[in-house]
Amino acid sequence: MKPLEGKVAIITGSSRGIGRVIAERLAGLGAKVAINYAGSPEKAAEVVAGIVQKGGQATAIRADLGKVSDIERLFAQTIAEFGKVDILINNAGLMLNKPLSDVTESDFEKQFAVNVKGTFFACQQAMKHMENNGRIVNFSTSIIGQMFPTYSVYAGTKGAVEQFTRQLAKEFGAKQITINAVAPGPVNTELFTAGKTEEQIEGMKKLNAFGRIGEPEDIADAVELLVSDKSQWITGQTLRVNGGFI
Repeated sequence: MKPLEGKVAIITGSSRGIGRVIAERLAGLGAKVAINYAGSPEKAAEVVAGIVQKGGQATAIRADLGKVSDIERLFAQTIAEFGKVDILINNAGLMLNKPLSDVTESDFEKQFAVNVKGTFFACQQAMKHMENNGRIVNFSTSIIGQMFPTYSVYAGTKGAVEQFTRQLAKEFGAKQITINAVAPGPVNTELFTAGKTEEQIEGMKKLNAFGRIGEPEDIADAVELLVSDKSQWITGQTLRVNGGFI
């Protein structure tokens, strides 16, 4: 029997990047997975097809994580399809890096809508619908431990996520649900590399212990631990998954 056999997982923002790799990993471990996407149905369908081809079960559900009604529908459709929810991975996020003088109200609101509002209200739905002994993994960033120009709004959103993770731990504990966060450093994804020069990326590689940037599989390894039975005594924590970046 696979370790996640019989479990149902929602992975937000899982049509590409880290979310896709996590979805494929959890499906490979036996979980039925809901692939959430906002604007790329073709990519989401590709992820579902790949999982099904390998003998897993998956469904694609469009939902804008900046809208509470969409989050409610994401949970409702997952439960209609698979009967329950055991695991929530709040992976979806926006990163719009600009100097302070260039940040618009729209930039600010978009990032807080998905990164903060989306995570919080997905956790609220998890409290309402998740089975006992469930697992929640939120996404922060190791950038919080650095001082990088242009990252102020993004880092601010992730600071909020870390506080949600801590403050909600005892509320979820009543249902024996763990809630933790992972905080990746630079990872080789479209979100990270967009707009960066090769020189900038090489500079990032020198900031950790291993001389490379992370890969999505590195982050999936940490998530796999936090959704497993081995993590039942870990809650309210943020795990820095960054190769010694900070």
